[in-house]
Amino acid sequence: MKELDPRSEAEVMAERQRRFEEDLIDAYDEELEMEVDDRIIDGPDSFTPEHREARKQYFRELFRLQGELVKLQDWIVQTGHRVVVIFEGRDAAGKGGAIKRITQRLNPRVCRVAALPAPNNRERTQWYFQRYVSHLPAGGEMVLFDRSWYNRAGVERVMNFCTDEEYEEFFRSVPEFEKMLVRSGVQIIKYWFSITDEEQEIRFQNRIHDPLKQWKLSPMDLESRRRWEAYTQAKEVMLQRSHIPEAPWWVVQAVDKKRARLNCIQHLLSQVPYHEIEHAQIDLPSRVYHEDYSRQPVPQTMIVPEVY
Repeated sequence: MKELDPRSEAEVMAERQRRFEEDLIDAYDEELEMEVDDRIIDGPDSFTPEHREARKQYFRELFRLQGELVKLQDWIVQTGHRVVVIFEGRDAAGKGGAIKRITQRLNPRVCRVAALPAPNNRERTQWYFQRYVSHLPAGGEMVLFDRSWYNRAGVERVMNFCTDEEYEEFFRSVPEFEKMLVRSGVQIIKYWFSITDEEQEIRFQNRIHDPLKQWKLSPMDLESRRRWEAYTQAKEVMLQRSHIPEAPWWVVQAVDKKRARLNCIQHLLSQVPYHEIEHAQIDLPSRVYHEDYSRQPVPQTMIVPEVY
């Protein structure tokens, strides 16, 4: 039974408003977040000194870890290493935010994201893993799966999109599928982002009231909220039946988004034996000039209006 909140309605609403404003700022890119902080740092809505220091520490660590991710990327390219990183968790658990911070400074040709939509009619008749295989990395690539073949163990199971036989076959197949990938040289790292019932409710409410985030809410998301306990049971079974030495599960405590991102990136870096790659010095070549070259003017009708 859910415990009654001892706070008054006004206190609850004030807390939700504070969280809404935090979540709104958090959705911006880091550079814009810093600008927003600067604008309100001395105003009536300024953060406490402790809050400001915590945010500074977050950005310092984030930028440091992103620098390490660039080194990891260089090492992957040079060695031809292949990495698959799986991100699973409830709706609004923070998977997308973590993926964004990982890929933000990286080359999308080296580190790419696979976020597959629901299978079409043709794909439903294929071998279950078939549509994921084409997204696996080649040598020198890292692929981040924003949800993965574990859809069958989660949403498909809870929403009755698969039969009991298909569900059981998945758990018979997935360990062998992943072992086969590992034997072929693909490293698999699997993360489950864990949030509380209350935290998911707050994040869903924020999406409802933020016009820039309402697109993130689908009828499936709303139904998943109602079936919280069924998702919990499905998650527990998934972790138990697919946690194998070759590709273990790692649980990220994700109620605090910023801590979750930093912890996930730090752990990801620790799972790959990378080191900094020496690069040859880059010298910018001199511009070549030709006397007979004449730059042609661009018609004004082709110029984008300078509104700003």
